[in-house]
Amino acid sequence: MEKLLDIRNLNKGFPGVQALSDIDFDLYGGEVHCLVGENGAGKSTLVEILAGNYRFDSGQLHIKADSYSYLSPSKSLTIGIETVHQEDQLVLSVTAAENIYMGHLPMNRLGLFNLRKCIKDSQVLVDSLGLHLDVSELVSELTPVERKTVCIAKALSRRVSILILDEPTATLGLDETKILLDGVRRIREQGIGIIYISHFINEVFDIADRITVFKDGKKVATHLRSRCSKEQVIGEMVGRKAGHIFIRPEHKVGEVIFQVRNFTRKGAAEDINFEVHEGEIFGIGGLIGSGRTELARLMFGIDRRDRGNIILRGKDVTPNTPIEAIRNGFGYLTEDRKETGLILGRPVKENITIAEMNIRRPVLLDLPEERNQAVKMVNSLRIMTPSLEQVVINLSGGNQQKVVLAKWMLSDVDVIIFDEPTIGIDVGAKKEIYELIDDMALKGKVIVMISSDLPELLALSDRIGIMRKGKMVKIIKGSEATEESLLKYSTGV
Repeated sequence: MEKLLDIRNLNKGFPGVQALSDIDFDLYGGEVHCLVGENGAGKSTLVEILAGNYRFDSGQLHIKADSYSYLSPSKSLTIGIETVHQEDQLVLSVTAAENIYMGHLPMNRLGLFNLRKCIKDSQVLVDSLGLHLDVSELVSELTPVERKTVCIAKALSRRVSILILDEPTATLGLDETKILLDGVRRIREQGIGIIYISHFINEVFDIADRITVFKDGKKVATHLRSRCSKEQVIGEMVGRKAGHIFIRPEHKVGEVIFQVRNFTRKGAAEDINFEVHEGEIFGIGGLIGSGRTELARLMFGIDRRDRGNIILRGKDVTPNTPIEAIRNGFGYLTEDRKETGLILGRPVKENITIAEMNIRRPVLLDLPEERNQAVKMVNSLRIMTPSLEQVVINLSGGNQQKVVLAKWMLSDVDVIIFDEPTIGIDVGAKKEIYELIDDMALKGKVIVMISSDLPELLALSDRIGIMRKGKMVKIIKGSEATEESLLKYSTGV
C-alpha cells in the first residue's frame, strides 16, 4: 500500500497549553486508521493542522512524496485532504446534489449551472456508497444518516486521497451506524486512506485496520486492530486499567414518586405510561425515530400533547411550556447540547446560572450571588475552565456537558430528563457524568435517561422502557436486560 501521510515529531502549542508533543502518525491508502483519546487529547488539533486551519510549530509533514512546512485550507484541498466534521456543514434549503458539488458546480457550455449533470453525477457518487438516496431532495427532508452521507459524498466529489471522518456516527442510531460503516468500507476499497475519529470503542474495533491512542497531546501507542483488545485501548486512553467504566453501587429503591400517564401526541407518542420509584434511574431505549426524544419534549412542555398528565408525589405537575416545566421543578439535558443546551458564545458563569437566576427567580440579577453560585458548581462538578468568564464553546465536550448539568443542579430541580447524556464525550468524562447521575438519583431526584448506548443503559438503569414506533412496547428490569433483549424489543424482531 502507498503511504499517503507521514508525520514525524509534530508539535503544536497554544498559550498555556501544549496541544501536541512529538507526534508520529502515518496513513496508508486503502486503510482505516482510527484515532482515539479523551477530549483534550489532541485529536482535533491534528485534524485542524491537516485541514490547514492551524500551523504546527515544528516537526515533519509528508504527504505522498512531498514535504510541507505548513498547510492552508486551499492547499489542503488541492492535495486531496478532505474533512467531514461531526456537525453537518450543509445548506438545508437546497438539494443534496447541489450540496455535494457546492464550490465546484458543473457548468454547461454557456457557463451556466448544469443542474441535470449535477444530479446525475451526485447520484452515481451516492450510489457508490451503497445508500438509496434521491439526491434531488432538499437536505432539510433527509434523515441524519442521509445527511451524513451527503457530507461524505461532498468530500468524495473532489479528488480526495485522505478522508478525515470526525465522529461521523455521533448522532446516528444502531441501524444508521451500520449503513454508514458499510459506506466507509466501500470508500476504503477505492484506495482512499481514512482517518476515523470516534468515542465509540465498539465501532472503532468494527471498522479499524489500525488504532492510534492519544492522551494529553502525546501518542501513547499504535496497534493493529487484530493485536489489541478494547480493554487495552480504553486503559491507554484514560491512563488506568479499564475494567468496567461504571458499575452502579447497591442501592435501595423506594415508593413510586413519579408517574407519566397516557402521554400522547399524534404522530409522535401514543399512550405512554411509566412510573419511577425513589432512588431509581428509569432508562428509555429504542432506535432513532422510535419516539424517545419526542416523548422527552412532550414531558418538558416543548411540544403540545394531545392528552396525558404527569404526577409528582401526588401532585399534577404537567407542564404546557418549558418555562412552566422549569418552575414545576423539571430539568432537561437535550441530546444536542450545542444547539439547545448551551449559549455557546456566553461565559461559563451565565450558562450555569441562567435557569435559576433568570427563570426560577425572576427578579433583579444579584451579580455577586450569581458568581458565588457559579463558583460552587464549578468546584462541585470539577468543571475544567480557566475562569468563569471563559466562553463555553472553548470547553471540551465533557466539561460542556457538566456545565449543562450544573445549570439544573443549581436550580435544585426534582425531575431531570437526560437525552443522550454522554454523546460525544470521552471515556473518562463519561464515568464522572455517570457518578453525578447516580448521586442525584440517590438524593431522591427523579431521573429519566434516554440513551442509544446500550452498555450505558444497562450500567445505569434500574428499569428500561423500550420505545418503538411511538409506543413504549416493553418495560424490563435492568438486572434482567441484555444488549440482545434490548435490540429484540427495539427492532420488533
